Amino acid sequence: MDLLLTVDPYAPTPADRFTFGLWTVGNAGRDPFGGPTRGELDHTYIVAKLAELGAWGVNFHDHDLVPDGTPAHERDRIVARFRRALDEHGLVVPMATTDLFRDPVFKDGAFTSADARVRHYALSKTLRAIDLGVELGAKTYVFWGGREGAEVDAGGKLLDALAWYRDSLNYLCEYVVDQGYDLRFALEPKPNEPRGHAFLPTVGSALGFIATLDRPDMVGLNPELAHETMAGLSFPHALAAAIDAGKLFHVDLNDQLMNRFDQDLRFGAENLKTAFFTVMLLEEHYDGPRHFDAHALRTEDEAGVWEFAKGCMRTYKMLAEKVKRFKADGEVQEALAAYRAEDPEGAWPPVYSRDGAAALKAREFDLPALRQRGPGLERIDQLTVEVLLGVR
Repeated sequence: MDLLLTVDPYAPTPADRFTFGLWTVGNAGRDPFGGPTRGELDHTYIVAKLAELGAWGVNFHDHDLVPDGTPAHERDRIVARFRRALDEHGLVVPMATTDLFRDPVFKDGAFTSADARVRHYALSKTLRAIDLGVELGAKTYVFWGGREGAEVDAGGKLLDALAWYRDSLNYLCEYVVDQGYDLRFALEPKPNEPRGHAFLPTVGSALGFIATLDRPDMVGLNPELAHETMAGLSFPHALAAAIDAGKLFHVDLNDQLMNRFDQDLRFGAENLKTAFFTVMLLEEHYDGPRHFDAHALRTEDEAGVWEFAKGCMRTYKMLAEKVKRFKADGEVQEALAAYRAEDPEGAWPPVYSRDGAAALKAREFDLPALRQRGPGLERIDQLTVEVLLGVR
C-alpha cells in the first residue's frame, strides 16, 4: 500500500512521447548581450540524462550533431557514437532540421536569399541534413526560416522570395520521393527575430503558402506557442487551424510573454490557460511527439537545466489530468451544453436546396430573444479557472 502511495502520477515515461532538442537542454545560456553561463554538454550525455528523466526522444539541427565542414570519416564516427547512445538508452529521433541561420552566408536569407549561389548552398546543406535525419530515424523534417525575411523592402524581392521558397520546398519534396524516404516536412512560422519581418510569419500565412506547393500533401506545420504569442495571437486558435486543415505534423511547446523577444520559457511558465487549452487540443486531436522547444533560464546551472526539463514534462501531465477533470465535471459539462443551443426548427448543418434557401430567407427569427440571451461564458471561464486551481 505504501508503495502505491509513493508512485508519482506526473512522472514522465516514454509512452508520453515527450521530446527535447539537443539545442534546448544543450543551451549554454548565451544571449545577444552576453556569453554562456554554463558549460556545453556532450550529445551522448544529453541522451542519457533525457532517458533518465523519462523522455521519449531527442531532436537536432544538423549542426548540433555534426559541425559544418566535418570530414566524412569524423562525421561517421560522431553519428555512430550518437546512435549507440540512442540504442543504449532507448531514445528515438522523431524529428530533424537544418541550421540555415547561424552561418553569416545566410545573413539575407537561405531559401529566400537574393543571391542564387546562397540558395543553392542552402539546398545542398539541407539535402545532406535530410540524409542525416533519415539515417537516425526521423519521420518529420522541420523548416524554421530564421533568416527568411527582410528589414529593407526596397530590394523588391517580396514576391520573388516566396517563389524561391516554393521552388526550394518543391525540390526537396522531389528529393525525398526519389530517395524513397518515409519523411514529411513541417513549416515553423515566426513573426520576427532574428529578421525584422519574417516570411510566413503565422500559422495562417503558412497554411496559405502550403496550398501553392507541388506536393502540398507532404508539407504541414510545426506551430510553436511562443511564436504565435509574440505576434499577439492565440496559440490554441492557431493550433486548431492546423488541426482543422489536417496539417499538424509536429508541435513546439514552450511559453512566452506577448510582445517580447523569443523567450522559449518552460512550458506553462506564464500562460496556464493557454497551456491548458493547448493540452486539451493535443490530447484529443494529435498523437505525435510533444516537443519542448524551450530552454532553461540563463540564470541556471546544469542542475537547473534538468529541473527545467522535468518541469516541462510534469506540467504537461498535470494539465492533461486537469483536462480529464474538466471533461468529467458535471457542472462544467452542463454549462457547456447550455452554451451550445440547438435550433428546434432546423438541423445543423443545413442541406442546401432551392426551396430550403427560399424558406430560410423567409423565416422570421425571434431576434429580441436572441439579442437578450446570455451564453454563460463568464461561468464557463470561472469553472475553467476553478479546475486549474484545483478546487473542482
